[in-house]
Amino acid sequence: MAAPSTVDRGLSLRVSTDGPPSVRDGSGSGRIISVLLETGLEEWRRGWRRSPRPMPAREAVVAASEPTRGTATATQVVTEGRLAYTVLDTPVDVDQILASVTDHLAGADTAEVRLVIDNVEPLAADQGVAAVETLVSGVRELLTGLVTDVTIGCSVGTDTDPTLASVFDSFDTVEGGDPITAGQIDHLRQTDPTTFGYLRRHWAEAQRGLNACGRSYPQSKQVHSTLSDPETTTQALGATLSGLVTLGALDMWNETVGPTRYDLTAYRPERVWEVGICFLSSSTDQLNETPSKE
Repeated sequence: MAAPSTVDRGLSLRVSTDGPPSVRDGSGSGRIISVLLETGLEEWRRGWRRSPRPMPAREAVVAASEPTRGTATATQVVTEGRLAYTVLDTPVDVDQILASVTDHLAGADTAEVRLVIDNVEPLAADQGVAAVETLVSGVRELLTGLVTDVTIGCSVGTDTDPTLASVFDSFDTVEGGDPITAGQIDHLRQTDPTTFGYLRRHWAEAQRGLNACGRSYPQSKQVHSTLSDPETTTQALGATLSGLVTLGALDMWNETVGPTRYDLTAYRPERVWEVGICFLSSSTDQLNETPSKE
């Protein structure tokens, strides 16, 4: 991905189902503040040398990841002032992270400062989705005048808390939709607009229900019963599950003559994330258009 020719203030999320997404692309070569929630400090710095992007002229690193903890307890400045880093003691909380970022911003020419966060999924796994919400909210406040823009990475997979999707709506842009999956969803949009509509609106709730369901071959009403304060009806959830079957996230169990049952032994949580990312991604906004009736 090429670096932007101009820098706009904004909060961007890059999501991936295939490991941590790159947050370096587009970061430019001026001053950067990097927050590490997964990557070790040395690994992060080596990554700049492997990246097609040039190493930033100046970088401040806030290291809150397990691979880095214990190597230092205070801010250090090295390489003739080109690098400053702060390693946070454990346990790390979001207030510490935000305070350290603010400290590194002190006295800076904020017109050129960009902020990147390597991966918020470990924070969600360790401290819950509420911690990610607090971090994103705090970072949003920095955009009012302290930094030019923020890029945050998020990897999702089988064990990711499905409620993490609720945080994605707070971003100005979301990147990461897979073109092949987007094409399959668009085909569903054209051939079965009703099911497409249910899937677009309710994929995240269907994901929560599937993750909570302890049955191997449930009916939609049994998946629905696992939800607290659901937005869907049983019928709407059933239509959503049907869309996920079409897109290969789970199967139907055919050994029944009664109501439809779903085969959760073939359930693929990461596939539901792939579908959801396409609906959320700014690069696949056409999936949120109303299907043509022609």
